[in-house]
Amino acid sequence: MTGGDARRLNQQTIFDHWKSLSIGIYMALVGYAVMVGLPVLSTSWVEYQGFSEIEVGRVAGADLGGFSLGALIAALFVATVDRRHMAVVAALFAIAMNGLCIVYKGYDATVWLRFLAGIGSGVYTGVAIATIAGHSRPSFAFSLEIFFFAGSQGAELKFLPYLTIEAIYVLFIILYVIGLLFLSWLPRSPTDKSMDVEIEAEDPGGSRYTERRHVPAYVPWLVVAAIAITYIGIGAYWTYIELSTVNSDASSEWVASMLWVSSVFSVIGCLFAVLLSNRYGLAKPLFVTLVLQAAIVVMLVFGITNLTVALSMFFFNFFWIFIDVYQDATLANIDHSGRFPAMIPAAQGLGNFLGPNIAATILGYGLGYDGVFIMCGIASILAMLVYLYMYLILKKTIPALADAC
Repeated sequence: MTGGDARRLNQQTIFDHWKSLSIGIYMALVGYAVMVGLPVLSTSWVEYQGFSEIEVGRVAGADLGGFSLGALIAALFVATVDRRHMAVVAALFAIAMNGLCIVYKGYDATVWLRFLAGIGSGVYTGVAIATIAGHSRPSFAFSLEIFFFAGSQGAELKFLPYLTIEAIYVLFIILYVIGLLFLSWLPRSPTDKSMDVEIEAEDPGGSRYTERRHVPAYVPWLVVAAIAITYIGIGAYWTYIELSTVNSDASSEWVASMLWVSSVFSVIGCLFAVLLSNRYGLAKPLFVTLVLQAAIVVMLVFGITNLTVALSMFFFNFFWIFIDVYQDATLANIDHSGRFPAMIPAAQGLGNFLGPNIAATILGYGLGYDGVFIMCGIASILAMLVYLYMYLILKKTIPALADAC
């Protein structure tokens, strides 16, 4: 019988090589470029293409809905199809759709083209996340990915406002082309396709042994559901945070500067996330972080000023990093085939599709940005409850996995 001091074991694989981790991280940054650049893209769609606030929500939702569908496609095939072939096809498709966005600028055309571009980036990102998840130390690998993610986010929010919407599309194309040059670094297939975990335990006599435990399929599905719920709030917040300050007491110049400064600040969150997970595991810090994120978002209901915007953006980015590290590493600990880790972008994309659309509907009913921010807070609390339910199940069945780091 497994003792209380049982712990999960990790075996090194080809995915631990620096080339594999490097190309996985680069592909993830490129795939997520639209998601992290949403505040700037939203403003650019208004300024350069004349879209209304509600239309912006629909366009953003279409892009990220396609992203979700693409990642789901990746999840279906990432364990069986050559990953390099998948990445090449996805990149070329995304390049073509971004190119067409430069030519066709009407609202209806943009909605469909962003949806199709999202499919390409979703497949591309799904392969990337499955590659990072293959690392024997997933919390380290995802912390490193999100460290660079935070840096790229800050760079996007700092420099994209200087570009026209056409130039932004060209930049996305260039980033995909660069990735194609290094796809030989990408492992072609997973080394293990099981949903089992190896646990080192101690028997009543004090002798230590290793046992293999199967993880029920509903456990990773609960994580996927919680990610989607979390990103409903993240997608709505990130789409409308800049637009919500236009007629407020906050300075537009201050808000623009806080967008990129707060993103860089979130790099610190990576370090704290690793340190806390090493000490307390993944689950417990995640519960606290989701509650705090809800509070930070709802705070804006009581007034949007330079101070509240700064606090909200800084802590939102800080907690966002925590949440992503813990969510991603949890799935990587459970599934080694890459199928469920590849669904992380699908869940994120689904949440980011629903979030802006729900927010646009709230605005359409005249409930204002207060209604949007309250919805974002509720999403974080619901996600926390799903994780709590999963944690309690694992504590009864596989305690070593429940408190894994």
